[in-house]
Amino acid sequence: MAKDIAVDQLTEPQARAELGRLGDILARANRAYHTLDSPEISDAEYDALKRRNAAIEARFPALKRPDSPTEQVGAPLAEGFSKVTHAVRMLSLGNAFTGEDVQDFDERIRKYLGLGRDSELTYTAEPKIDGLSLSLRFEHGVLVQAATRGDGETGENVTENAKTIADIPKTVRGAPDVLEVRGEVYMSHADFAALNVRQIAAGARPFANPRNAAAGSLRQLDAEITRARPLNFFAYAWGELSEPLSDTQIGAIKRLENLGFKTNPLTVLCDGPEALLAQYRMIEAQRATLGYDIDGVVYKVNALERQRRLGFRSTTPRWAIAHKFEAELAWTRLEAIDIQVGRTGALSPVARLTPVTVGGVVVSNATLHNEDYIAGSGAKGTPIREGRDIRVGDWVQVYRAGDVIPKINDVDLSRRPADAVPFVFPHVCPECGSDAVREEGDAVRRCTGGMICPAQAVEKLKHFVGRTAFDIDGLGAKQIEMFYSDDLLPIKVPADIFTLKQRDAQNIPKLKNREGWGEKSAKNLLEAIDKKRIIALRRLIFALGIRHVGEAGAGLLADHYGTWGAFEAAVSSARVGEGEAWEDLIAIDGVGAVMAASLVNAFHQPAERASIDRLVAQLDVQPAQRRAPVNSPVAGKTVVFTGTLEKMTRAEAKARAEALGAKVAGSVSARTDILVAGPGAGSKAEKAAGLGVETIDEDGWLALIGDA
Repeated sequence: MAKDIAVDQLTEPQARAELGRLGDILARANRAYHTLDSPEISDAEYDALKRRNAAIEARFPALKRPDSPTEQVGAPLAEGFSKVTHAVRMLSLGNAFTGEDVQDFDERIRKYLGLGRDSELTYTAEPKIDGLSLSLRFEHGVLVQAATRGDGETGENVTENAKTIADIPKTVRGAPDVLEVRGEVYMSHADFAALNVRQIAAGARPFANPRNAAAGSLRQLDAEITRARPLNFFAYAWGELSEPLSDTQIGAIKRLENLGFKTNPLTVLCDGPEALLAQYRMIEAQRATLGYDIDGVVYKVNALERQRRLGFRSTTPRWAIAHKFEAELAWTRLEAIDIQVGRTGALSPVARLTPVTVGGVVVSNATLHNEDYIAGSGAKGTPIREGRDIRVGDWVQVYRAGDVIPKINDVDLSRRPADAVPFVFPHVCPECGSDAVREEGDAVRRCTGGMICPAQAVEKLKHFVGRTAFDIDGLGAKQIEMFYSDDLLPIKVPADIFTLKQRDAQNIPKLKNREGWGEKSAKNLLEAIDKKRIIALRRLIFALGIRHVGEAGAGLLADHYGTWGAFEAAVSSARVGEGEAWEDLIAIDGVGAVMAASLVNAFHQPAERASIDRLVAQLDVQPAQRRAPVNSPVAGKTVVFTGTLEKMTRAEAKARAEALGAKVAGSVSARTDILVAGPGAGSKAEKAAGLGVETIDEDGWLALIGDA
């Protein structure tokens, strides 16, 4: 099983399968944590999975998925709040887990900035609060808006709720005209315990931990409920400013404190990795006595000019990193192993545990990944857990670092019941009875039933109406299950959603007269469906639920092709591994052969293609929004960089090209306009010459864009 093979031992097919598995797990985890305030996997497991994902992408860059977890920030918004577009994106942080990771972070910074080992480079270190990120916007000293992070670009408007938090000033004196303060809303341990006492006394469900309590309290639709909850706020960053707060991170934090914001007293200035690690150890030693939850220490480059130069990756700043604490462990009994079927047909085993308290939270479920993980062996028979398999009745070691589903780490054979037998993984789908097969290179066994499998069909429909897809008010997971099983007004494929109104008009009884519905609710649903006939291209592509095509990949495809007609024609004419349409598809920066093949195969499957065509016939698909035109010599041109760049890093070159309106592709094709070739250019230069593509060196590129 690819999951249990070291990254440096993975074959390319194993790596491809593992990236697919990791992407699915992490996408679900993001939604559960950020949108639903109901995490499903532990912080430590999430970090470990994301780290493994990044390591595989580093070793196999061509396999990086457009919907890679490294390209995601937060998750879709919850219902009930108006939306706020952040003037400056609220990004997440990269993670460090060891002292070596921190040393590597320092070395990367120095390399990017061209600083030697002896050059001065200071950082700040501060506790990483385990709460809910919040952005506060002040104009002329008055708090005018508060918003959650959301997906990084758009958050939830929680202004009235934020005004009830005592730590948040409503007015500030001496601040810039525009001041966007960012920080963390949290709940102290003492307040959390008292709140749960009140919850239980009132017959309400207690909160799992302070983070969930804080998030749930801030995101109340009734601000008076928030007012009754004991919330706190630490300020540690900023977004849009009309004038700088300082020229250093530590100076800006001090300025925020002087303006009346509560900042963390454990924030200090450090002169290098050793000082950072010393502060980490000091904070870790105090962790149990702080009175609030933290899950690590954040390090930031102190000089703001250097932060500006370092800039950002797609979802994280280069100038900051979170050094996470280790997970916690516990032992419990495995009572049962259930098999769940996902929308891609994957059979996923789930451990049902005797409830156990881990880190102050009761957990009762764990992921078991796949059949190899249960059997105690890797894909090629490599032992894991020294070959110990997992059986119903076993005592298993689980770990977690939050209020989430744990992972099984080990098995205690000395406590294994005498009648325990090896778990036999099903070779038929428990939902539809179709064969469940495991293809070469795939880490999981999948149902072959396709749309005849209720689990796959229902999960695909749930995906289709999800918040990041069509997001139809009143048509969520519960309603999809109801309509799928309905004999009079069924929804079996996405197009059925948009014929619901017409079919209801022909039916007796009407939807409004049926149990669970009324005239108003039925009318609202049908109107909500009609509103979604007008849909953005990227949302439609993502909503189709094609394997390996996530939100980021859908966005890349929409931006590249512009319209549904162009996209549909290109994918329909493409053949895997050959032809101009295929070359154009895989040349899109961020679209690899795996995603491209999945996309092409989907459009060439008669049943799936017929379903897509039926759906699109019901829709008005809006073209992708184009960036404002840029007046530059390379605007609108497709540029490829190859070889070694000596005057800037590849990342800087790409960012500069895109800022000038160019498209940066990952491979040379007939659509390439310019190849920038540094020393060591190989096959790309040869291909460009064969296609007659203009080829220039780095100096020529800099002269062309006016940076020489």
